Amino acid sequence: MVSLSVLDLSPILEGSDAAQSFRNSLDLARHAESLGYKRFWLAEHHNMPGVASAATAVVIAHVAAGTSTIRVGAGGIMLPNHAPLVIAEQFGTLESLFPGRIDLGVGRAPGTDQMTARALRRTLVGDVDRFPQDVVELMNYFQPAQPNQMVRAVPGAGLNVPIWMLGSSTFGAELAALLGLPYAFASHFAPAQLEQAIRVYRANFRPSAQLQKPHLMLGLNVVAAETDVEARRLFTSLQQAFLNLRTGRPSPLPPPVDDMDQRLAAAGISPSEQGALAKAVVGGCDIVREGLRAFVEAYQPDEIIVTAQIYDHAARLRSFEITAEAAKALAAEHA
Repeated sequence: MVSLSVLDLSPILEGSDAAQSFRNSLDLARHAESLGYKRFWLAEHHNMPGVASAATAVVIAHVAAGTSTIRVGAGGIMLPNHAPLVIAEQFGTLESLFPGRIDLGVGRAPGTDQMTARALRRTLVGDVDRFPQDVVELMNYFQPAQPNQMVRAVPGAGLNVPIWMLGSSTFGAELAALLGLPYAFASHFAPAQLEQAIRVYRANFRPSAQLQKPHLMLGLNVVAAETDVEARRLFTSLQQAFLNLRTGRPSPLPPPVDDMDQRLAAAGISPSEQGALAKAVVGGCDIVREGLRAFVEAYQPDEIIVTAQIYDHAARLRSFEITAEAAKALAAEHA
């Protein structure tokens, strides 16, 4: 069975606040560490009422300081929002504080709306178009400093922080292959080009100093509970969040509801049309086990990064526990 990791948006719950979100994220990271998850990644989003991890490097430090073995990182940093040197210094600092435990995933989306993107940086001109050059510049800052090098990342130079390419299209797959980087595809919310991106990445991969062969991580929504009915009800929080976002009303993560099909129908969306969540695995242990099996057989990832937007924190912890149990059951079958 492939390794499991965790993707956390540090969700802000309806009726709660960011301070509680950060406490929940640390608690989840400790729980994931005890269950054998490999990585705990946080994502950069801005001006979103339901996401607390905007200052991603700061939250990574909070989580890494409260854990001891699990790798902690960004899934990801939206590089067009930042100067590469700033990110190199931030993650050089994190690597210096928590050696051997920091990952840096980068993407080219803004992680927000265009008005907020303008507020984040001086200009939008050329930023996204420069993404490949910015990635290379960032990679170079982590190499040993050269004689007479005028600009260095301090800390950062010589630390070789692992860089991952994130993506939801073939663009990221092509760039990851060209640069010889591990690739994480956002199949948890944008599965449309999943198969094509995998083919592009594996077919065009060039070995690098960081990586000798392709390494593919796939995102997957998994909502697990004691019963299938309970899991489907917990899943309605994420369904509401996507519906709110789609209709221009982003909000904190709402509690589950019993009339989700009617809400979707009122918005002109059938459950089968929620393409963004098409790959989600929702159910009790048996359904989760078979869902993981089918996902692995279909796409052959090296890792799965699991995300679960669940309103009740205890239920969220239990969901990751059931997912780990299902993965171990699959591994035992192949032992």
